[in-house]
Amino acid sequence: MTVCIACGSTKVEPFLDLHETTLANKFLAPEEIGAVEPRHPLVVGFCPECSHVQLTHLVPPAAMFEDYLYISSLSKTLVGHLHGLAATVIERFKLGADDLFIDVGCNDGTLLSEAKRRGVRILGIDPAKNLAPLAKKNGVDTLVAFFGTETAAKVVAEHGKASVVTATNVFPHIPVLDDLVKGLDVVLKPGGVFVAEAHYLGDLLDACAFDTVYHEHCSYWSLHAAQYMFQRHGFEVVDIQRLPIHHGQLRLFAMRKGEGQPTAAVATLLAEEVKRGMTGIECYRAFAKRVEAIREELHAAFAGFKAAGKTVVGYGAPAKGNTLLSYIGFGPEQLAYIADKSPLKQGRVTPGTHIPVVGPERLLADQPDYVLLLAWNFADEILVEQAEYRARGGKFILPVPEVKIV
Repeated sequence: MTVCIACGSTKVEPFLDLHETTLANKFLAPEEIGAVEPRHPLVVGFCPECSHVQLTHLVPPAAMFEDYLYISSLSKTLVGHLHGLAATVIERFKLGADDLFIDVGCNDGTLLSEAKRRGVRILGIDPAKNLAPLAKKNGVDTLVAFFGTETAAKVVAEHGKASVVTATNVFPHIPVLDDLVKGLDVVLKPGGVFVAEAHYLGDLLDACAFDTVYHEHCSYWSLHAAQYMFQRHGFEVVDIQRLPIHHGQLRLFAMRKGEGQPTAAVATLLAEEVKRGMTGIECYRAFAKRVEAIREELHAAFAGFKAAGKTVVGYGAPAKGNTLLSYIGFGPEQLAYIADKSPLKQGRVTPGTHIPVVGPERLLADQPDYVLLLAWNFADEILVEQAEYRARGGKFILPVPEVKIV
């Protein structure tokens, strides 16, 4: 029985089955190849009570986040975005030297390092033990822990209450939201604000971004579901912003009820979600059919490449890429290797499919005919970076929202 993360209902109805997969960020070191890799069902469901979309099978967070291979600062686009968020929050809420700015899931401290530069007190919270030293190197003190009521009480005792708590690409990862919001109530000052960013469900549907689905992402947020969840706990969403980063994110601002007045943007987006059918399951069933069509398109394209004797590799080794590879059924026979900038991933192989990860310099060294762009959400940045490869005749394959060669 699946319980809704947002409202507690037991009526969650599955609509997309991506089969059993390994954990998407568990890249294997050479000595780990051959070991048993646990697989877990990857099924997405819809809650008719509150319109929340989530996984039906949840994996314990400790299995995914205590040794984490994603580093924020490796993308120039993301660095610029996070620095912009720090500036927006500080200016909008007039934060000063006495205000505490907490970032939950602070990763390597990219966001908070900018807040610190602007003169605000900062504290990072992240369960990834391997990332805390990177954050500290960036001048960000980090509490290695999951965020909830216990961590919040510890923070208040040692640092005082916060004016702002941010969570970028963390909100979808949390399987027990009751404890998150109770923790916010503990740690936030009166009038304090929680600022969360997450892949927006409406944009995910538009892009047919099924690869955004993996076990770290328990939830796929619409504004309807988020508002329902916050209101259950005495908070409410008071403003939202639509963002282009990652091909579509929602930034929401939540405060305790009565401490902020919801903007017109909130009502507008709620009405838009109703109009496009996001409060009923039929639009999600249609989405699942589009996902199946992409799988068929990719198989047909790669069959053509093989028949023509073309060489194909991958670029970008994000977790999302492993969902795509697993669902499509691609391995080393289809992609000789995947090039990626992260030194934490180079020298490893992808989980489940065992494709080697190498440095991006291999593209120019080998000049393959085609490159499947697994990190398609950073396509603009990557296509510029790989201008020489393209000038020599190399082509990139974009897998969603439909297969496209550029």
